[in-house]
This record gives sequence, C-alpha cells and structure tokens, in this order.
Amino acid sequence: MLKQIFSQFSVVGFSGARRAPDWSLDAMSSAASSVSSGCSVRVGCANGVDLFFRDLPLAVSSAYRFPRAQVFSVAGHHRSDFAARSIACVKSVADDAGLWVCFPSSACPPSLIPSSRSSRCFYGSGSGTWASLALAVGLGVPCLVYLGELSLPVGWSISPVAGCPGWFSSGLAAGSLVASSPVVQLSLF
Repeated sequence: MLKQIFSQFSVVGFSGARRAPDWSLDAMSSAASSVSSGCSVRVGCANGVDLFFRDLPLAVSSAYRFPRAQVFSVAGHHRSDFAARSIACVKSVADDAGLWVCFPSSACPPSLIPSSRSSRCFYGSGSGTWASLALAVGLGVPCLVYLGELSLPVGWSISPVAGCPGWFSSGLAAGSLVASSPVVQLSLF
C-alpha cells in the first residue's frame, strides 16, 4: 500500500524526531523503499530521522539512497532558525504538490492544531516534527505519519491507512487508501 501512495508523487519530504525510536525503524525503511525512482526528496539537516533519509543505511539497500536529496539547513542557532528551516522544507513540498511523511517520537502537544499559518504551528510547543506536520496538514499537503505506539491526535482529520498498521494519512484523495469504518446503525428511534 505504501508503494501505491508514494507512486502518486514526484516530490516527497521527510521529517521526524532527532532520536528516532526503535519502533519506527522498520517503518522508515518501508517508506524509503517505497519512494519512486527519480523522485525528488526534501529533508532537513537534523540527526535522527532526517539523517536516516539523507544517508540511508546499507541494510535498507543502496538502491534507495537519495544522493540528490535537497537538504534544508539551519542558518543560525536560535529556535526561530530551526523553525525557519522546517517551514521552508514544508513549503517546498507544498509548492511542488508533494507528499509530507513524518515520524514523531512523542505525543502531539495538546495545544497544537493544523494551520496554514506557520506562526500558529511553530510557537514553541517543543516538537518540530508535529509543528511541521501541522503546517503541512494546514496547507493541504497530502501527509503520511507513522505513529507506531503513539496516540492519534484529536481534531487533526488523520485516518488509518488500510493494510498499514501504525500509518495514518491526511489529504490523500483515493478513498481506497484509507481504512474504512464499519457502518453501524445505532438505533431506529
């Protein structure tokens, strides 16, 4: 199913925790191997998930390395510089009608919700991964997020991906890619 989703995009942006949890490593490998040949990859300069997609381990396969990945770097040392890097990466993917894929390592900050305004996403909540996803969802970018052991945030319009445990999506048009809920009639009266 992931290959089917990724095949719809010529641009893919990756984001995630600076320390990727062990439970997300298989999902990151699956995502990397699902990227179509010739796809433009966008990623930040951080350690963890960003580093994984900049310099894929040989265990994933050399066929899925992204030597021409566009790396967005931080231009300073202030928190706002890190936010500016992430905003530029998300907007680059949005401008090119790409797919945003992320791997958070902690729960979504409770006060964070999707918005098309970067100042509403990057306000110091403590999670650049979730802030980037909030901006991508707010801008209408199709998104995939691997939650693994994490809870689904409330009010984000994120749905499970059919046949892909731990994966959730937002903004993917093909209804067959999202797990459907069974129809239940609660009562006649």
